[in-house]
Amino acid sequence: MAKAKKKTTKKKKTPVKKSQKSSLFLRASKWMLVLGLWAGIFLSGVILWYAKDLPDITKSATFERRASIIIKAADGFTIARYGESKGKNIHVDELPDYLVHAILATEDRRFYDHPGIDVLGIARAMLVNISKGRFVQGGSTITQQLAKNLFLTHDRKLARKIKEALLALWLERELSKDQILSAYMNRVYLGSGTYGVDAAAHLYFDKPAQDVNLREAAILAGLLKAPSRYSPHNNAARAKERSDIVIASMKDAGYITQVDMTEENLLLSLPHKKSKTGQNARYFTDWVIDGIDDLIGKSGMDLVIETTLDSGLQKRAYQSLTTAIDNTEELQFVSQGAVISLSPDGAILAMVGGYDYGQSQFNRTTQAKRAPGSAFKPFVYLSALEKGWKPNSKILDAPITTGTYRPKNFANKYYGTVTLETALAKSMNTATIRLAKDIGIASILKTAKRLGITSKMERDLSLTLGSSGISMLEMATGYAILANGGYRVFPYAITRITNDEGRVLFKRSPPKTYQSIIRRKHVRAISSMMESVINEGTGRRARMPFPASGKTGTSQNSRDAWFVGYTDKVVSVVWLGNDDNSPMRRITGGSLPAEIWRDVMLYGNKSRAPVIISGAKGSSISGLLGRLIPNHTPHKNIKKKSGGDYSNLNE
Repeated sequence: MAKAKKKTTKKKKTPVKKSQKSSLFLRASKWMLVLGLWAGIFLSGVILWYAKDLPDITKSATFERRASIIIKAADGFTIARYGESKGKNIHVDELPDYLVHAILATEDRRFYDHPGIDVLGIARAMLVNISKGRFVQGGSTITQQLAKNLFLTHDRKLARKIKEALLALWLERELSKDQILSAYMNRVYLGSGTYGVDAAAHLYFDKPAQDVNLREAAILAGLLKAPSRYSPHNNAARAKERSDIVIASMKDAGYITQVDMTEENLLLSLPHKKSKTGQNARYFTDWVIDGIDDLIGKSGMDLVIETTLDSGLQKRAYQSLTTAIDNTEELQFVSQGAVISLSPDGAILAMVGGYDYGQSQFNRTTQAKRAPGSAFKPFVYLSALEKGWKPNSKILDAPITTGTYRPKNFANKYYGTVTLETALAKSMNTATIRLAKDIGIASILKTAKRLGITSKMERDLSLTLGSSGISMLEMATGYAILANGGYRVFPYAITRITNDEGRVLFKRSPPKTYQSIIRRKHVRAISSMMESVINEGTGRRARMPFPASGKTGTSQNSRDAWFVGYTDKVVSVVWLGNDDNSPMRRITGGSLPAEIWRDVMLYGNKSRAPVIISGAKGSSISGLLGRLIPNHTPHKNIKKKSGGDYSNLNE
């Protein structure tokens, strides 16, 4: 009886367990359904919310390649053409399979299988990024990239990504896959101002896109990752390495086999680079291109850009720089240099960003942050003047130790008690350090920032000797403020933008008045002190037959050599060095840079009128006194050595 009871008890419990399980399953299913419905409602709401702000995509049923851009110098001379000058719209059927497959292998292998958004591709990219611990792969399809290029900005906000996805779905509904791929290949940016595979093939290989071989197709596809870095004009070896990765990807995707890997197909024969003279304004035009969208947005029209560039001064600056570098001795180890010239109102007159644009498209006038050495000292001495010091105030130049910092003068030569003017003229380091300790680092930083230095600077005494990396454009802007009498200016290059029909889209209007940020007496004083640098100090090789102010700069171990200076007409900055930061030999700011600066400035001042900025009360500028003394008499050394009276700057 006991056993029977046990069995009966077990039979009674079993239905209870099944009932509980069934109830739990139904409850979970119910909640999942509810959550799914709410998620669907939420997702629909998000889609509707962002869909209302989508651009009018119905107007883009036909896709044209990016419009052409013509850039002109101030004299009307055409210095560059971008866009359609060489390329044309091509359908994928007209392109070699190698080129189409190279782009598909690197950008979107499942292009012909997904509806515009590749969920598998996104998941795969997420897994790779998580495993690598950093962003390595993106999940955007070719359709999404085209949507972004056609309709959207390149920011990384969530809203943009959602709109991009919606537009991609619309494109897939309205166009065939081949139409989408053709539009993408005609619009994609491939470096050096080229849009589309045909324009890029002409630029890099001097042939139409229909004629590229496997190697050339892989190089074009490789540019999509980083156009400047993998440009064959910039670094042929790096471009070839990148193309090897693309070819391996094509093989992995099954687009090519070993049979395709013939010597002819893998041959890379780059055409001869254009002459340096033909490229001497490319650094400038690249910089101009980067600023167009900020002024007029994405226009999609053919544009004519009028600029401030002085084509004659640009050519002279380029020739002066390259000739000087070519003539240096091999053991001086000088491989790079740059020159930038501004008008005192901020207009860029010349920009030579490197020795050879064909070798390197890196713009050393705007992108490089190099230590200016003693060329930074005028900001220190200006700070002292604003705190009540005078050019003839005395300071001790002798060995000094502050904590672990023990600065030294050049050649370990010390001068004892000297005036501030002498200390700056002879670029005395220890005197400058003593002055900085007295006036405080904070005031020096404040002065530098007022004068347009935006780079991060060291907050210690080494700052005063120019240890912090600063761009040439920043230095030119700071000295331009001294050249114009103490008025805030900002560098600019574009004066007018019109479309191909002549309609004005942008026209620069100078301010009616400029903000004064330095008192006149302080501009007079610092300019006078900096003229002494040229006439009797470290910058004697830059001596001019008319008033000019400037400063030499040499960083530790001669890794950088600068000369920065100005007149009432032009501000110029010259830098020499090496991209790998290796030291030069027997090169200081007062040697070759000063000579290049002098040559550039002689040309730049020859037929140019002084720049008058409203607020200077009619006073004319002089290189010595920064536009603020009408009747300046040049330094006695200038008159004796030049053999004439150059008190009138207009002569």
